[in-house]
Amino acid sequence: MFEAGFIGCGNMGGTLAAAAAKSGASVLAADRAAEKTERLAREYGAVPADAKRVAAESGMIFLGVKPQGLRETAEEIRPVLAERKDRFVVVSMAAGVTAATVKALTGGAPVIRIMPNLPASVGKGVILYCADGVTEREEAAFAALMSPAGMIEKIPEQKIDAASAVTGCGPAFVCMFAEALTDGAVRCGLTRAQAREFALRTVAGTADYLLESGKDPAVLRAEVCSPAGSTIEGVAALEQGALRAVVMDAVDASYRRTKELQNI
Repeated sequence: MFEAGFIGCGNMGGTLAAAAAKSGASVLAADRAAEKTERLAREYGAVPADAKRVAAESGMIFLGVKPQGLRETAEEIRPVLAERKDRFVVVSMAAGVTAATVKALTGGAPVIRIMPNLPASVGKGVILYCADGVTEREEAAFAALMSPAGMIEKIPEQKIDAASAVTGCGPAFVCMFAEALTDGAVRCGLTRAQAREFALRTVAGTADYLLESGKDPAVLRAEVCSPAGSTIEGVAALEQGALRAVVMDAVDASYRRTKELQNI
């Protein structure tokens, strides 16, 4: 029996499969694209398999499929799950699909619903989760499997879609801001290579400082803005462009779309 198995090893599924392997767990990996499972085998020692083998031989079965493909995948593996006499847990990362829905689709299996994000690939991610029918021991085993990916946080399911609009969608918003910082620096005369590195290190360093110091972002912003200085002029330009309102709207739009996915 393998400790973890992954059906779907794309960007997120592959990242979590690698994290599980880094934790020391035995891992099965299934994907329609053979090169993805071959990479996991070569780099992390995962064992390539098909979806039915993952369903039959894994203690934790991770479904790394999009919401639109979840029903088809569940129908494929449900007969295999029904034949099992041992205990297992299904872990779903399909955005917007409730744990109760996954449980019904998989024949009543215990379910952990997760919302991971891309920084998990460098060990600095956030994995939000909620559980249905899962024991404390199984939750602890899940957290140990995912610990190489970053922060593991249990959250009430009614809040998980709102939180994932920040953690799951937020990296794209941060990338857009970093891209804009880069272009601004190029506009001011820096080379693109310099501008990119300075922008990324500024974004990462500021986030690390806020986390370690515990300061509110508004407090740090005020501290950086000297009277009649350069920074306050830049802040004024951002306010004229309604940066904060636009970002708030982006989070809200992502949240609303996640809720819509429940009906797919």
